[in-house]
Amino acid sequence: MACLLGWAWVVSITTARADWIFAGHETNDLYQTAKASGLATRRADTPAAAVAQAKAGDGILILADDYPARQTPVPDEVYQSAAAKKLRLYVEYPATLPGTKIGAPRKMEWERAVVTSVAFGPTLAKMRILMIQDCTYLPIAANHPHLVLARVAGFDVAKLGLPATNVWPILFEHPQGNLLVSTTRLSQFIAGRYAPNDAWCSVWPMVFKWLCPDATIPPFKWTPPVRPMYGKSAQLPPDALTQAVRRGSDWYAKGRLLIHRDWQQQMKEAASFNDRTGQCPAPDAPPGDGTYGLLEGYSSRISASGTQPMRWFLRADCNSEGAMALALNAVANHDTQSGKIAANLVAFVLKNSSLQQGPAADPANSAYGLLDWNTRESGSQVYYGDDNARATLGLLMATTVLKDDSWNDAIVRCMLGNFRTTGPEGFRNPRIDSPDFNTHDWKWYWEQSDGRWSGIKYSPHYQAFQWAVNLWLYDKTRFEPLLVRTKSAIREMMRRFPDGWDCEANRQDSERARMLLPLAWLIRIEDTPEHRTWLKQVASYVLAAQDESGAIRQIVNHAGGSNESYGTGECPLVFESGDPATDLLYTSNFAFLGLHEAAAATGDAALKSAADRIADFMIRIQVRSDQPAVLDGAWFRGFDFSRWDYWASNADIGWGVWATESGWTQGWITSMLALRQMKTSYWDLTKKNGIAKNFAAVRKTLLPDDMLVARIQVNPQVEK
Repeated sequence: MACLLGWAWVVSITTARADWIFAGHETNDLYQTAKASGLATRRADTPAAAVAQAKAGDGILILADDYPARQTPVPDEVYQSAAAKKLRLYVEYPATLPGTKIGAPRKMEWERAVVTSVAFGPTLAKMRILMIQDCTYLPIAANHPHLVLARVAGFDVAKLGLPATNVWPILFEHPQGNLLVSTTRLSQFIAGRYAPNDAWCSVWPMVFKWLCPDATIPPFKWTPPVRPMYGKSAQLPPDALTQAVRRGSDWYAKGRLLIHRDWQQQMKEAASFNDRTGQCPAPDAPPGDGTYGLLEGYSSRISASGTQPMRWFLRADCNSEGAMALALNAVANHDTQSGKIAANLVAFVLKNSSLQQGPAADPANSAYGLLDWNTRESGSQVYYGDDNARATLGLLMATTVLKDDSWNDAIVRCMLGNFRTTGPEGFRNPRIDSPDFNTHDWKWYWEQSDGRWSGIKYSPHYQAFQWAVNLWLYDKTRFEPLLVRTKSAIREMMRRFPDGWDCEANRQDSERARMLLPLAWLIRIEDTPEHRTWLKQVASYVLAAQDESGAIRQIVNHAGGSNESYGTGECPLVFESGDPATDLLYTSNFAFLGLHEAAAATGDAALKSAADRIADFMIRIQVRSDQPAVLDGAWFRGFDFSRWDYWASNADIGWGVWATESGWTQGWITSMLALRQMKTSYWDLTKKNGIAKNFAAVRKTLLPDDMLVARIQVNPQVEK
């Protein structure tokens, strides 16, 4: 490599074997990996001792054992002695460098590492992006660095180049000639979960070859502590499905998501966290049993030690979807404890928390029956239509399989509370805050023509799950407005398909995936050629986006934004369509549900095959984590199905590739795998739910007869 030949004064050593002498702790990732890879390694306690025992041609690696608290002390005499002996040094996070000004340590925010030279060869070309988690770095001026830290947009490559300012060298050759300097600690790449793994396999051979140009460097390989459960083409064991369900369910306790009664002080402290995101419960903290609720999940930020902060929200949807997953595991795998936790979570949502209390418990209030998106101590009262819909589906499944119909009235109140704030054409304002009901009561939303309503969103992201709930409830009650308004909305959506849908956060794939469920359930109610055509239209798009691995590719309407906008809002995991990532928070999870239900509703072989492939994919990419063990059994938000690693853009304000979500992701994936284990579908398993028993009385409280005058104003372009 050209960049390795520039220092003519270094004597080529051909007669003696090169050794690599490490001044660093024996447990250091780089030392252990080099040793395991077959390099001739030795270790010294200090930089001075390493240089003293080295012979000409040896490489010296001075590692940052006390990073980030303390910069690595390297006395001037060490640099001078190394130069005199014609030794090359790799130095991390140094306190001093010959003739070099070093600024005070700084912490990264949204920056990532970018390759800026050809030193790493064709496998790691210029502008490739790497992640140094939680990077603390030293501001140093350097010419022609090999790696820099910068805020850049892109998936694998900084497509827009480097920004004009705030670009900081991370790995560079010092003008003295025998120093390769890292301004951070690169050597904790395993414990610190630097990503992607294949990129770091190319970084270290360059470093070792630079130190000893005439040496043969073996491939660097290691086992990441956090990795997919199975390889892309590995033979799955016969019980892989069962084990995935059990591990997915066990994660709620193992991951310390279930609040314990002794955690009340931590819950109070969480109020001071930015976005209630802060230190996760200790791995040895006792898990709860669902009585005090279920936390939202782990943020995608990874610390220097490899841990992730927790999002200390107690959301209605997460608790309800988690209850569903645990209840299904209880039945599928005869797990009594899972059933108890599920029952406690249902009670937490509907009675023992603020989620359906206060205004939501007052029949005279327009919020009656609705679920707050999170408990009152962690935010204001907000009623999302989509969150309420998914929560009711979770609660329905949990109570059905647990054979507990005592909560049916509360669940119906939520369903109808959502429905009565839906307009005549079947669309609902995605979000209604409690003060909004002071301006307009529920009757205004019920009667307001959507065509004149500024809050309208032609987006399955916001509407599809509510339509599915309406159809499910209609099937059990035959309450006609549920079907009439929902069919009106679906017809309008299909009239606008494929280019007239609102695309939330530039995620086209998510919109299509979510629409599968209501279309599948509409066929359950009215199996007509038109309805089958609608399902086929949407399903064809989803199937076209399915990779051979089973993953659903992320498709965007346009390429990602500027370097400056990286990390400033909700966004996809990819920079542009074609980047090989799938989204398990917004797309593949809901495509799994929709394809499974569509196959069950239609018997279509192509839909069944697609559902089988995505199930296989989910089993394979479930997290296997040795350290931190609290992640074992989870599913991360993002996955690169080409390199078979957890990699993508991490820009989505805390919800990047390494985020976990106890409801949307974990709840639905675990539940769908459990339904497959039980050889049934959501629709079939809940078909005999007794929710219709008291429906009439509950309905009259929320939707009196005098409000049921037909007011649907059909778009003249749509056939009535």
